[in-house]
Amino acid sequence: QLQLVESGGGLVQPGGSLRLSCATSGFSLAHYAIGWFRQAPGKEREGVSYIRNSGGSSKYADSVKGRFTISRDNAKNTVYLQMNSLKPEDTGIYYCAADLTDPGVWGLSPYEYHHWGQGTQVTVSL
Repeated sequence: QLQLVESGGGLVQPGGSLRLSCATSGFSLAHYAIGWFRQAPGKEREGVSYIRNSGGSSKYADSVKGRFTISRDNAKNTVYLQMNSLKPEDTGIYYCAADLTDPGVWGLSPYEYHHWGQGTQVTVSL
């Protein structure tokens, strides 16, 4: 059974850093594109970052460019999201998602992914 489990969330002060992990099982991670998404209370789920199954290219939302970095370790079946210079507006539940079909230019669209984790809370506040 295909599973994704996020971890690494928590409470951090503005300007701080967190590294989220998305541990996968039940499928060969190397064949799947992975996206990170977030959802703040009362807002729609939005794409944060995406990495191709080959790991050769990635995409970021404008709001996180230069601050967030996505990476993958297929041998460990894990995808990471390093988040630096965090801002209060980064607060939300962060989800990772996987799909066998590479979404390409639609990599930040949640509608392109069929498999989702349960999410991890990130709160950026004093």
